[in-house]
Amino acid sequence: MLNQQKTPAISLADASEALLHGPLWRQHCDDIHDLFTAFGRLDTMTEANNPMVPLGDRYEMGELLGRGGMAEVRRGRDLRLGRPVAIKQLRADLAADETFLERFRREAQSAASLNHPSIVAVYDTGEAPDAHGNILPYIVMELVEGRTLRDVLRDGRRILPERALSITADILAALDYSHRAGIIHRDIKPANIMLTSDGKVKVMDFGIARAISDTSSAMTQTAAVIGTAQYLSPEQARGKTVDARSDIYSTGCVLFELLTGRPPFVGESPVSVAYQHVREEARPPSQLNPDVSLAMDRIVSKALAKDVEQRYSSAADMRRDIELALNGGTVDAPTQAVPIIGGGAATQIVPAIDTLGVDTFEDDDENEGSGKGKWWAIGLVVVALMAMLGFVLFLNQEDPPAETTTVPTIAAGSDITTAKNRIESKGLLVGETITQPSMDVEQGLVIGTDPGAGRNVEVGSRVDLIVSSGPERVEVPELQHLSYDEAKRMLEGERFRFVVKKRAIASSEPKDQVLNSNPTAGSSVPMGSTITLIVSEGQVQVPNVVGMNLEQAQKALTDAGLKFSIVEDTLSLEADGKVIAQNPQQGTNVAPGTSVTLTVARPIITPPDPSLPEDD
Repeated sequence: MLNQQKTPAISLADASEALLHGPLWRQHCDDIHDLFTAFGRLDTMTEANNPMVPLGDRYEMGELLGRGGMAEVRRGRDLRLGRPVAIKQLRADLAADETFLERFRREAQSAASLNHPSIVAVYDTGEAPDAHGNILPYIVMELVEGRTLRDVLRDGRRILPERALSITADILAALDYSHRAGIIHRDIKPANIMLTSDGKVKVMDFGIARAISDTSSAMTQTAAVIGTAQYLSPEQARGKTVDARSDIYSTGCVLFELLTGRPPFVGESPVSVAYQHVREEARPPSQLNPDVSLAMDRIVSKALAKDVEQRYSSAADMRRDIELALNGGTVDAPTQAVPIIGGGAATQIVPAIDTLGVDTFEDDDENEGSGKGKWWAIGLVVVALMAMLGFVLFLNQEDPPAETTTVPTIAAGSDITTAKNRIESKGLLVGETITQPSMDVEQGLVIGTDPGAGRNVEVGSRVDLIVSSGPERVEVPELQHLSYDEAKRMLEGERFRFVVKKRAIASSEPKDQVLNSNPTAGSSVPMGSTITLIVSEGQVQVPNVVGMNLEQAQKALTDAGLKFSIVEDTLSLEADGKVIAQNPQQGTNVAPGTSVTLTVARPIITPPDPSLPEDD
């Protein structure tokens, strides 16, 4: 006896049609894509062509920043506090729809209760009439300047693993706060994460968030899963009850994409992606990015566990492991390696997996004697079983393997045009041009590629060119008071690679002590430049020249590298031209070239008085 099920039969074609053309799909895609695209370009908007109109007594609204399926976001101004704001207002054509009113109010209640530096701040909520008299609810929010993670990832820019962990840690800090406040986000994805102009993380859009106390029921009553298929937790994909650990799974998906440049699961349809979330294990990120450490692999693996009991129990726990990995610690979590299916996906409404069933029927008592009724029932069962078998076979078929090629070898020193031609000849696309200092490759010429030569990649993949910006510029260090040998070792080392020359000058400092350099300390010069060290010749000892005649004294001082000056003493009784004193004294250490003062006897000889008689 078969029990009749209330779940309606649904074909795969019908499910796909509902996914791609259903009104909820268009509504949610518009709401998420257009709204947050607007947030991502707030810093480029101007108010010049949009007059401000009052909103209640406190706010003014100006230019339209974005329009989604549910709401419009406009640039505004808080007249009381004199600050710019963003004002999100329910669309006038939806004001009479209780479903949209409830969702909008829920977002306002959820976000307004959260005050955290990594969550877009909600300043105020209210209702006000529009120009046609419709009473519309609105949310006054922080005006964020920056870009969404989705935009950053779509640019194809590489994100260092450490930066990926840092961004994820900030996301988890916001989620830990919201979870402790009793709010589950339920739609964590790159489009809902903003990077501000100063590098801070802001979590946005609590539009489908619910209080934890409400999650005893599944996400929706219609068994349609609203969200982005690539970031849905298995329980969301199945339309089951969700809790804070669903946000952790979605955060794990975001971290995976930050580390590898692609989501953990991709496919040709949202259904394919949703089923991978339920059944498949993501490969370790390190298989796609060799810079990813084992600790990072383990963090992602634990966050993406299918069984919620095997995941991190809280956002704070996952954040602690990330901080441990950033500090070089060991993370204890299992890792697995299972291939993933290639393809693309976007924000979708996917039918809950458990509802993709077929009708079964009860064999009524009144038909027990009817052979025709029995055969009719058996036929229906056979058809149902065949449909189920076909669906299972569809789910288990794998996409054909993508055509691959190897990244060509680009000789260091090649010009950019030659390198681009080599890359394109292999069916690959030329990505960004990344500049990097090089001592060996002339500025403007190619150093290499990323991915590197010989790497196996899919045809059509992007390959970045690494181009020399010339030698790295370094700052000449302070060298005074070092010995010549010490300074030379420092300058010729890997940090500077300078060519060192020496010039000695007279100084009272010890011999070979560095007095200065050319270029001077603090100068910015290319690594590998020539630098001249100006060093002390050292001190000399003043010789004893007292008692010598002037000619002898001059020679002795000159030979010692000293100069001299002469003072004559006319009262001396010593012989004319004899050195009777010196300053500095003998044995004094002085700089080469120091002048020694010589006191020389120059007695005045008085001639005899001719008037006096000569002695007999």
